[in-house]
Amino acid sequence: MTSRDGDHADLSVLSAWAPELAHTFASLAGDIALVVDADGTIRVVAQGGREPIAPAASTEWVGRRWADTVTDDTRAKIEQLLAEVGRTGRARAREVNHPGAAGGAIPVAYTAVRLGESGPVLVVGRDLRAITAIQQRFLDAQRELERGYWRTRQAEARYRQLFQVATDAVVVVDAQTLRVIEANPSAAQLFDLAPQALPGRRIGQLFARTSRPAVEHLLVSARASGREAEVHAQLVGRVGRVAVSATPFRADDAMRLLVRVRADERQRDAVDVANAIARLVDGTRDGVVVTDSGGRILHANPAFVALVGELAEDAVRGQPLSKWLVGERGESSGVLAAARAQGVVRRVAAALQGAQGAMTPVEVSAALLTEGDRECIGVVLNTRGTHQMLDVWPGDALRTALDRLVAQVGETTLPALLREASDLAQRHFIALALQQAGGDAAAAARRLGISRVSLRRRQRRLAGAAPAPTDTPASDGQTP
Repeated sequence: MTSRDGDHADLSVLSAWAPELAHTFASLAGDIALVVDADGTIRVVAQGGREPIAPAASTEWVGRRWADTVTDDTRAKIEQLLAEVGRTGRARAREVNHPGAAGGAIPVAYTAVRLGESGPVLVVGRDLRAITAIQQRFLDAQRELERGYWRTRQAEARYRQLFQVATDAVVVVDAQTLRVIEANPSAAQLFDLAPQALPGRRIGQLFARTSRPAVEHLLVSARASGREAEVHAQLVGRVGRVAVSATPFRADDAMRLLVRVRADERQRDAVDVANAIARLVDGTRDGVVVTDSGGRILHANPAFVALVGELAEDAVRGQPLSKWLVGERGESSGVLAAARAQGVVRRVAAALQGAQGAMTPVEVSAALLTEGDRECIGVVLNTRGTHQMLDVWPGDALRTALDRLVAQVGETTLPALLREASDLAQRHFIALALQQAGGDAAAAARRLGISRVSLRRRQRRLAGAAPAPTDTPASDGQTP
């Protein structure tokens, strides 16, 4: 059997079997099947599948126009499908939407075939809800990937800008090797290295040897826990301490650590307090020193610099006060420890050992200026109140040294003994003159009847140093 144009088989013999065919196609080849007459009215509805497209369609759709069962935006597709099947006997698939519960839509793909020239139209539909849900998830995932990509690009751009302009030192470290990958200009300045010299270095090498274990433990802990952590450390060749924090992040599928190094706020506060106090006493004749909790000098006034025989504050800053300050009998002074424990220490007898070996007796008072593990201590060294001790301490020291010389009689020649006795006496009288002059070298030289240049030369010779070639005659009117 063929159609009139010879292209398709004549299906008019199946017209009487249209309802049975609809149920068969619905159960075997689709999710829903309709029998529609020439006017587009539904005569039979058959549904298959585990979830019916429209549970009440068997009663509510029968007798209605097929185009009335779909949403307004897809009515035109039903009209096109019916026109095509009426013209050619079959129609290609078209996707339409049926109204669903709660205002949703049920997508269905329909194909149709006409059972003979004047026969009904058999329509078979496939439920697209599962496919549509998969497509929607795919689109949502694709959009999220695109949003994530642009968020990453924007975050990277902001990171680059902040990385370069950050005032704190910022270093990116490989989490596995703990080697520097990248560093901003502030980091190069803080570590006193050229920017190109930082990449490739182990970050622990940038810190003092005593601080390296703490810094490396910080990085390993941040890598393992995935959380930010912070420690306090000391840089190579620096006195002050810094705060070091590490934050893990991923970049190019590799773990990185963002390390930030900044001045310890507590240390900075202590230094600011120390400097403010020290500036108030720069003009006093007493030696004034402010140290950190470890006894290293943060600030020293001009009187202290003169007392220890140095030329500028830079020569003593960062050095331990114990380098010059000793106890009454030459042992290490416990003034700083006492100040930390008691808060205030008053009028402790001690001595300052000058750069040329001269010993100056002093009375030391000290006070704890700030508390905590970043404390600083103010120390005042008074030379004016020590004259009453001269017969006790310097005299005893001189007699002890003379007794030692007497004990060498018979073992050392007389000229050698006389030279040593002369040197011992000169040291004693120079120290005494400096003490009486409050550390003023010119005034001490006038007391001894020599020039300041001669005084310095004698101090250097007695300390075993050669005279400096840059010495020039003093203008104090004294002769060598």
